[in-house]
Amino acid sequence: MSAHLQWMIVRNCSSFLIKRNKQTYSTEPNNLKARNSFRYNGLIHRKTVGVEPAVDGKGQRKPATSYEKITINKNARATLSSLRHIIRKNNYRKDLRMAALRRASAILRSQKPVVVKKKRTRAPKTA
Repeated sequence: MSAHLQWMIVRNCSSFLIKRNKQTYSTEPNNLKARNSFRYNGLIHRKTVGVEPAVDGKGQRKPATSYEKITINKNARATLSSLRHIIRKNNYRKDLRMAALRRASAILRSQKPVVVKKKRTRAPKTA
């Protein structure tokens, strides 16, 4: 079935649709921007790109054979560089490259530990 025909079927009736604030969002896997649109839909295209944070390894499901899962445990710059390299060398869609890099960057920012600033305490008053 062609991607356009699948889009016409899935466009308005999908279990992944969320309609909120006059916007239609989608929670399907491999949808980089969570928008309900033909370009970012992760169900209908043959080659899709998905970026997710790595799990700790407990309770993993067996992925379908059509998915290639790559876990990258490097610093932020090397992670983004290797993601760019993977998308380019495996001939994924070029229009998703920037969205994938932005998604990975947001995930890396969210995983950065928060530095708590210590409050200065005043010296006790001496009489």
